[in-house]
Amino acid sequence: MDPPALAPLTLALLSLAGFAGGLIDAIAGGGGLITVPALLAVGLPPQLALGTNKLQSACGTSLAVRRYAQAGLLKTPALPLAAACAALAGALGAWALSASPPELLRQLIPWLLAAVALYTALNRNFGHHPRPPRLSPYTFAAPAGLLLGFYDGIFGPGAGSFWTVALVALLGLDLRRATGYTKAVNLASNLGALALFLAAGSVHFPAAAAMIVGQLLGARLGSALVIHRGLTIIRPVFLTVVSALTLKLLGDAYRS
Repeated sequence: MDPPALAPLTLALLSLAGFAGGLIDAIAGGGGLITVPALLAVGLPPQLALGTNKLQSACGTSLAVRRYAQAGLLKTPALPLAAACAALAGALGAWALSASPPELLRQLIPWLLAAVALYTALNRNFGHHPRPPRLSPYTFAAPAGLLLGFYDGIFGPGAGSFWTVALVALLGLDLRRATGYTKAVNLASNLGALALFLAAGSVHFPAAAAMIVGQLLGARLGSALVIHRGLTIIRPVFLTVVSALTLKLLGDAYRS
């Protein structure tokens, strides 16, 4: 089936959605809360919407990662290992999605995200300052990259939130550095999954191109806010995104 043609006004609205998604993604993750529903709303079937979202998101995340690297936020040891594992696992997750929709995850993940939101809200010192790590960077990198990369490929919502909490709790990173690390591994798993979506022809290139314009602008603004304002911007946006994502996924999972 040929992909649906989209009117210029529709493409302009998708570009605005891309901007909002890129802004939120660069700060705390969760931009898919905006971009995936926008793609579905303009008439793209779910598989095509997911593939298109991976492409436009990867472009915005690439810009954010570049800016975080320039700011020195990607110097955590073993980050390349975590990214490599996430890329491989992201591709495997996308393949598993095509073979079997993850129905169990739809009901389990909202409760895990609710726990993340509660933990972050109650822990007022969450990510304020670096702390001694509970695991070495190399012990953490491969298991986290494989597990969360696979999750990002097969389902996706909340992957950045799980990365951020794990990095603060287990590696002792502050929120700025955890955000930089999270964007790098998210980019890797996105690219791994995107390769599968491209091979399957599940990308709507005109929609992706329109959203990429907005994504790049949003990612640039969001990464600048993280670099210059740090915790004052990351924590409230992180809590808001995780809470909104939890409510949305609960609604999706238990809608009659």
